Amino acid sequence: MRMTTLCYIEKDGKYLMLHRVKKKNDISHDKWIGVGGHGEDGESPEECLLREVREETGLLLNSYQFRALITFVSNQCEPEMMCLFTADGFGGELAKVCNEGELEWVDKEKVLSLPTWEGDHLFLEPLLNGDKRFFTVKCVYEDDRLVENEIAFY
Repeated sequence: MRMTTLCYIEKDGKYLMLHRVKKKNDISHDKWIGVGGHGEDGESPEECLLREVREETGLLLNSYQFRALITFVSNQCEPEMMCLFTADGFGGELAKVCNEGELEWVDKEKVLSLPTWEGDHLFLEPLLNGDKRFFTVKCVYEDDRLVENEIAFY
């Protein structure tokens, strides 16, 4: 099972969102997500988070929280264990170009109306509602359709 990270960076009531439009054969093509990516050999989730955010956005996180552990199972790719973070402190300047897609600050109230993976609502709703508990989510997909899900709060 591969390890990935995803981060929702917050500023002025907005999340930094990535509209995945640049890569060919991207399973997330045209979806809106936070920023993050695949862990490299030997990386901790935090090391992966910091590297991926810097690579995709140019930002250097200095205040972030590990919020959830998400398990994705799909008939289209290998299973994935995603470490979900939020961040509210960073330095640097936002990159003008991202090779993954287009970066945009989106009002938190509008995030759930964007085209996202169906299961993303399971973890976005607690984040948007200010729930501070750690939680786990399992999403099982057949093609682009969510067919099973579980959520637990701790």
